Amino acid sequence: MIRFNEYMVAENDFFDRLQFLTEAYLTRRQQAKRIKKEKTRAKNPVIDWIEAFIWAAGMVLLINQYLFQAYAIPSGSMIDTLLIKDRIFVNKIIFGPELLPGVGKLPSPLKPKRNDVIIFENPSYISRGPVFDIAQRIIYMLTVSLVDIDRDENGEPKAHFLIKRAAGMGGDRFISEWGEMAIRFAGEDRWIRERDYNAALGIGHNLSRLISESDYPALEAAGKTTAYMDLGLNPPSNLTTLTSQVYSLQYPDSFAYGRARLEVLRGAYPQDNRYRAALARQTMGWYVPDGYMLPLGDNRDNSRDGRYFGPVKINKVLGKALIIYWPLARMRGIQ
Repeated sequence: MIRFNEYMVAENDFFDRLQFLTEAYLTRRQQAKRIKKEKTRAKNPVIDWIEAFIWAAGMVLLINQYLFQAYAIPSGSMIDTLLIKDRIFVNKIIFGPELLPGVGKLPSPLKPKRNDVIIFENPSYISRGPVFDIAQRIIYMLTVSLVDIDRDENGEPKAHFLIKRAAGMGGDRFISEWGEMAIRFAGEDRWIRERDYNAALGIGHNLSRLISESDYPALEAAGKTTAYMDLGLNPPSNLTTLTSQVYSLQYPDSFAYGRARLEVLRGAYPQDNRYRAALARQTMGWYVPDGYMLPLGDNRDNSRDGRYFGPVKINKVLGKALIIYWPLARMRGIQ
């Protein structure tokens, strides 16, 4: 009987201690919650604002870097598809986003297709260094394209990125006749006008021209006149008469002009390989190697594109233009 009483006392003592420890733990936990809540209430509102800004900025950077980025259209090279000062969102995840601004890319099974409107780094862009590039990209993304610190000596934003149409793919060859492009697809032996190809497929984007066919005789005359002057000869009067009409053109076709000039120089110096090679580049056009694409602006007479700097590697494409979000009157998907 004594042992049973001792057992009951021990058991009661155990439960008393357990109850005490439980109450102490819950009390301490409640006190910690109350203290944390009081600290939150007492926090400086400026610190609250800074924390909220840092969180929001981090989210903007993540979205812009890996999902969708805002860009402002600086020039008329894509008229009528995109107008100057249009603001657009670009799908950056579709072709694999960059790990960091300007550093590496994640792989993607998707590649740019013919006639996609794509964004890529300007091959002619001269970097001011990786630190500046990263800072510029971060500020540009944080301000949703409103602030661009990368400007030239005139205060104009530099063309760090270009938005063009992927007109040519690997294996294609392009030539230009009076500003109109013709394509010879890989494995084929005939040329087809780009406009005819687009019309046959029902592709709706407009290819804008600022020069009419009637301007080309004057452009070619100007090129030949320049060649005569390079040779130290007086050009024929019919050429000088036509050449005078060129000065009224705001956007002369440098390819037609250059080809006409080289034809005269090549005829004067058939033994000079420099003129032969330069003319061959004009007459043979542009070839697009596998793994590359040829970007062209929809506004063909006012676009610095692949005709000048050549094809661009597909893995250098940063994204696909998605929608115009500003101005509201132009809000639409980009085709």
